[in-house]
Amino acid sequence: MLRALITVALLVGLGSAAEQAKIKPASSRAADRPTISEGQHSPFFDQQAEQQLLELANQARAKAGVPPLQFDAGLIQAARAHAEEMAQQQQLSHQFDGEPSLPRRLSAASPLHLDHAGENVALDRTAGGAHEHLMLSPPHRENLLDDSYNIAGFGVIRAGDRLYVVQDFGHSVVAYSADQAEETIFRAINRARADGHLPALERQSDPTLHQATCSMAKEDKLSTHAMHDLAQRSAVVSYTNMHPETLPAGATRFVQDRRMTRVSVGACFAESATYPGGGYWVGLLFY
Repeated sequence: MLRALITVALLVGLGSAAEQAKIKPASSRAADRPTISEGQHSPFFDQQAEQQLLELANQARAKAGVPPLQFDAGLIQAARAHAEEMAQQQQLSHQFDGEPSLPRRLSAASPLHLDHAGENVALDRTAGGAHEHLMLSPPHRENLLDDSYNIAGFGVIRAGDRLYVVQDFGHSVVAYSADQAEETIFRAINRARADGHLPALERQSDPTLHQATCSMAKEDKLSTHAMHDLAQRSAVVSYTNMHPETLPAGATRFVQDRRMTRVSVGACFAESATYPGGGYWVGLLFY
């Protein structure tokens, strides 16, 4: 029996904020900062402005032929928390010292599984003015009209006569349980076998495999001692991604191997330092 351990880094999801979250620079009005003095009213959330910004965004998306955004309560919570931080700091930023990155803020606030996300921040006098200025800025306009985003959360803090605006965007994907993810992966394997005119593999239960896949997330790496131990008795493929229905190219060698007759599938959704937004850590044993 051919034995091997293949690791495939294939997570298509929320990695570092700078690399994968499509963080955009601050609005062109960032330099126009108010000073919150004792004479001004205390900052408060402006729900009407938040809703107006969503309506304006969806009007712009409709004109561009893009599906509308839907508000998510968790993303609204994350956006408001960051808007409040900006108001306290009296400046615009995507991340302040000691503040979690965008992927961590979103994953902490919402149970949704997001494979990518983005953020706009702005400072203006009205919601309409903020929308207009964001649409005039190419990177902010790109976020507002990105057809891959399907959910959003907007937070607006009113401080005196100014509005601190945060727009968080995300693409929500199906959230599978461990059992559902494993079944989805198993079906994908046999679809690939059928495409190659090969007989379907039998699914074999392995009680140690799920624990081994979760160990990868805990150690934040694919090559763990637990996975290497499994490779001593079968061919092993380990990888991460956000879409259990999609197999990595590195698995093709064993999926299409005519000598293979059985497969065990383990999947564990978890966050890690490398993947703060979470992802499916997957282990496959071929026999």
